[in-house]
Amino acid sequence: MDDKRYRIPAGLHRVEQDIEKSRFITTAAHAPTVEEAKAFIARVRDEFPDANHNCWAYVVGPPGSTAQVGMSDDGEPHGTAGRPMLTALLHGGVGDVAMVVTRYFGGTLLGKGGLVRAYTSGVQQALEGLPTTERVRKVRLAVELEYASIDGLRRLLPSYEVQVVSEEYAATVGYRLELPVSRVEDFKVALLDLTQGQVLIEAEEPEG
Repeated sequence: MDDKRYRIPAGLHRVEQDIEKSRFITTAAHAPTVEEAKAFIARVRDEFPDANHNCWAYVVGPPGSTAQVGMSDDGEPHGTAGRPMLTALLHGGVGDVAMVVTRYFGGTLLGKGGLVRAYTSGVQQALEGLPTTERVRKVRLAVELEYASIDGLRRLLPSYEVQVVSEEYAATVGYRLELPVSRVEDFKVALLDLTQGQVLIEAEEPEG
């Protein structure tokens, strides 16, 4: 399973700039799925319904990945907004990201080259100040063991970046645990050593 770690937006971020009397507002957000990217774009559109353009681009997946991307010029001349925005995003070093550049026209035509520069600049400025965090692919394990092994298990958790999702006490102790995919095999070995093989370990569906 893929355990690729990469930077993602930690929250909503917005920058503004005025170019030749036009106002450009760039809003960035975390977009782990295409549906969430589109929902974010719709929210920004609703926030600025009177803008001349709400151009957008998104990259779902690791930085630079083109497997799930989208873009729109939203009425600007073809290729002057969405495409340069997407290009800037693909080179931005951040994954699972969507951006909308909202434009209020100020009366001065920028020309195609000017528009490309303006929309590229909006994305680049937003990326520069964007708060980010690390995306880590995780998996959940169901673990069942004897009471005698509880303390040993708890001592193992920090070393393998394991979080306890839930625990259940019956004849044995049942845990649901979440940890990075890359740690799973080593953690299983450590559990088997700890319990001398007296443990049940079952993988659940990977978390995004």
